[in-house]
Amino acid sequence: MTTAKPQISLYNTLTRSKAPFVPMDATNVRLYACGPTVYDFAHIGNGRAAIVFDLLFRVLRHVYGPEHVTYVRNITDVDDKINARALRDHPDLPLNEAIRKVTETTAAQYQKDVAALGCLEPSVQPRATENIDEMQAMIGALIARGHAYAAGGEVLFRTRSMPDYGQLSGRNLEDNLAGARIAVDAHKEDPADFVLWKLSSPEEPGWDSPWGRGRPGWHIECSAMSERYLGKTFDIHGGGLDLIFPHHENEIAQSRCAHGSHAMANVWMHNGFLMVEGQKMSKSLGNFFTIHQLLETEDFGGRKWPGEVLRLAMLMTSYREPIDFTVRRLEEALTLLERWERAAGDAAPAAQLSSDLVERLVDDLDTPAVINRIHTLILEEGRAADGLALAALMGITVKRDVAVDDTVATQIAARLAALNAKDFAEADRIRNDLAEQGIALMDYKDEAGQRQTKWEVKR
Repeated sequence: MTTAKPQISLYNTLTRSKAPFVPMDATNVRLYACGPTVYDFAHIGNGRAAIVFDLLFRVLRHVYGPEHVTYVRNITDVDDKINARALRDHPDLPLNEAIRKVTETTAAQYQKDVAALGCLEPSVQPRATENIDEMQAMIGALIARGHAYAAGGEVLFRTRSMPDYGQLSGRNLEDNLAGARIAVDAHKEDPADFVLWKLSSPEEPGWDSPWGRGRPGWHIECSAMSERYLGKTFDIHGGGLDLIFPHHENEIAQSRCAHGSHAMANVWMHNGFLMVEGQKMSKSLGNFFTIHQLLETEDFGGRKWPGEVLRLAMLMTSYREPIDFTVRRLEEALTLLERWERAAGDAAPAAQLSSDLVERLVDDLDTPAVINRIHTLILEEGRAADGLALAALMGITVKRDVAVDDTVATQIAARLAALNAKDFAEADRIRNDLAEQGIALMDYKDEAGQRQTKWEVKR
């Protein structure tokens, strides 16, 4: 007897509505997500996007089978910020070599960071610099179709040539121009026209082309790479909310006009913004944190945060909603994970998940509801195996490295009593004993000002 596939429903930014997801080909479901620009360590906002579309990848694989899903996440390795970093760090190398040296290091760090967040490797991770021929071919097609023109040392997209330009963002050309940060150059036919190819100076990286030695604009990169690996039209395109305009809007324009197609992707998905302790994340405010910092340093909240805690903290909010990323949120995720670990004991994840257990996850990735369901399964219904399997589907491994029994709890209580009695030598001895068992302690004061202790299993 065959079991019916769970029906996935997704919110589509293009239509502003949620609808059942129907792939173009159920044996070849295709997903593209904009990846990092690898000029520096990835920040936690990049981490959220990686987690969201990794989760979608996992859900698609669960429903359609791993062999029937292709996930492409690109690496942007040609960019003005990369150029500047290459000139700073490797001034003696030819710039094309210097940017490769910079991006090899930062791309490797990105892969390590997102793997620690529980992200699977995408099916393909193309680099922009390895798809220059594809970009030039698409630019040539746009010129031939009358959608692009060469002027002032650049090749530009002719936005007025696309009657329905602006559908994704819901902004027409006049809206886009009002107060927008658009460079108005004399060689442009229209201020809204954007760059497909720009000439490079001798000090800048460049590739030979019919329009002179130059480099691609940002938007053309994703259009060319998605076409190469997923086709002219594919199922789902994802990215952060900040990419809707201009990046994704311009991707759609390039791809549709180059191919004469009705769509680039049928479903567009965007994850919400991320704030840090109630403020927009920025280096000037000193609240700019990289994934690496959170994993490996004590810069945020005075401690390191395991990758599964960071992932769970992100998934506690719906992917489309903004997140206020706080120390308290991470502490809540850590506490929740520890409760699951204690209650699950030696249970192993179930081999299969019934469709009723994944119904909220396939409903536009309703992760808050799924987390509540996991909690109920493990702590209230005595179905730890199902809860662990559902957590695993979300990319969260609930594991128990040591057993914290009554004896250990007694040790923690004894240390707290020693601290209150100012017997710091005894308190340190107990802390060290517990550390040898793989248990880390965290001291804090409750709302009444009383000293308390939290603990976690070192992972």
